[in-house]
Amino acid sequence: MQSTRATDAVHATLDVVYRRESRRVLATLIRLLGDFDLAEEALHDAFRAALEQWPRDGLPANPRSWLISVGRFKAIDRLRRQSRFTALDESSAAVDGLAALPEEWEEGVEDDRLRLIFTCCHPSLAAEAQIALTLREMCGLTTEEIAAAFLVRPPTLAQRIVRAKAKIKDAGIPYRVPEPAELPARLDAVLRVIYLVFNEGYAATSGESLTRADLSAEAIRLGRLLVELLPEPEAMGLLALMLLHDSRRAARSSPDGDLVLLDDQDRSLWNRAQIDEGVALTERALSSRRLGPYGLQAAIAAVHAEAAEPAATDWAQIVGLYDVLLRLEPSPVVELNRAVAVAMRDGPEAGLALVDRVLEGGDLGEYALAHAARADLCRRLGRGADARASYERALALTPQEPQRRFLRRRLQEL
Repeated sequence: MQSTRATDAVHATLDVVYRRESRRVLATLIRLLGDFDLAEEALHDAFRAALEQWPRDGLPANPRSWLISVGRFKAIDRLRRQSRFTALDESSAAVDGLAALPEEWEEGVEDDRLRLIFTCCHPSLAAEAQIALTLREMCGLTTEEIAAAFLVRPPTLAQRIVRAKAKIKDAGIPYRVPEPAELPARLDAVLRVIYLVFNEGYAATSGESLTRADLSAEAIRLGRLLVELLPEPEAMGLLALMLLHDSRRAARSSPDGDLVLLDDQDRSLWNRAQIDEGVALTERALSSRRLGPYGLQAAIAAVHAEAAEPAATDWAQIVGLYDVLLRLEPSPVVELNRAVAVAMRDGPEAGLALVDRVLEGGDLGEYALAHAARADLCRRLGRGADARASYERALALTPQEPQRRFLRRRLQEL
């Protein structure tokens, strides 16, 4: 019985290690082995070995280093077995090169995930491939989860990832952080990908849970690494934006997992440390006078975060910030968000006119939040039939269960 409990405890620990460390182990194995697929096989081999050895031998002092070391040796063994079936001298030479591990290999472990994200976001890869590869390799999302985020079939997404890996290998794309002179040009893609990872954690694309805290935390960790490496205003702005949004996570859902809107949230549950850090980063980003979309969105989030109660929200300032953001980065989604802010400043009728104008443009016809925003404004104006039609349209476009429950409740209230 004691042995069974000890084994169960080791298995539970291994599960925790896998969730926390598997992506870090993979990133280092990619650096050491120089091949995505080989590193993934080595990662799985290492965890299989841990499953066999840790219950017998006990937990190693440093599980991550143990997994990296074992995974690397498993990969070398795999290559040596394969080399027996080929007469190519260069195959054996490649294996010998991997076996000669430099003593200082651990020095770069903390930067390996940053190296990996710049590799996944290399400009020679298509934008959709950059994002898909990063979500798969950096965050460990399944092909099905990423396909749902992209609204494509899983086999299509899988082929996209395979082609991206092949291009990295065939084109000899280096696994490194770009030189300082290259960084600014490469930054936009990396910021976009990190924010997409955060958004999948902040509002999961589908499923029973409103949020995925592991993805939000990973995106924030990546954002911190990026700011440390490149303290550019937009990198600071993105980190601030993520911290400010994530500060409300505990208040965004009820104990039963139901969605709680911003005005109904218990603000005592907001994380003040994250808010303070996010506001400070926002001020640093804006003080540079180099305004960017992430910095401006962070400024909007900061206005919300600093309001002690909903009635204290400075909607005039928020509308002004959206005006600047719309000039800097015009998009239908920014127009929609501005329309909602105008509704809060000037009343639902003024906001509804702007929302209808956005929907008439056609770009947001399949965007659930646009129809939900219209439904809410119609509800506030007493236009029950219009509100019902828009709620039903939003419901038809929403795959996530907590949001679907919220929309169904609204329909029942009507």
